[in-house]
Amino acid sequence: MSVVEAVTEAIRPIIEASGIYLEEVSLTGGSPTTLTVIVDSDNHLNLDQVTVITKEISEILENLSELGETPFTLEVSSPGIDRPLTLPRHWRKNHGRLATIVLHNGTLVKGRIGELSDAVIALDEKRIPLVDIAKAHVEIEFKSLKKGDE
Repeated sequence: MSVVEAVTEAIRPIIEASGIYLEEVSLTGGSPTTLTVIVDSDNHLNLDQVTVITKEISEILENLSELGETPFTLEVSSPGIDRPLTLPRHWRKNHGRLATIVLHNGTLVKGRIGELSDAVIALDEKRIPLVDIAKAHVEIEFKSLKKGDE
């Protein structure tokens, strides 16, 4: 079992017990090594939630023999805006946001994320089966600060 697999197996139960999803665990070299844990929820995580889960993860990792004696830095965060939309819950969480989709046939589709039903996502007036999507991500939008815009 790899170190990443051992860490994932050790921390998944406490993360899921708190109603949070474990998205990814990665280990990158360097001095010290960085252990990155990406967590997410159906709603947006707040700093207090991330702090609590970080403490719990840290306590588990202190006794995990697979990490050995090598010093490491633990980074726990939520997915960034550039994180791809890959699971049905990603689509539900981002309802109403602007997204860009690349289909397996190379077609580029852009629109607002609507309802997800029967593994088909509504994007503005279009309905796209999730199996047809090669890549998808949320677009960053900025509000106008012009007077009168609300």
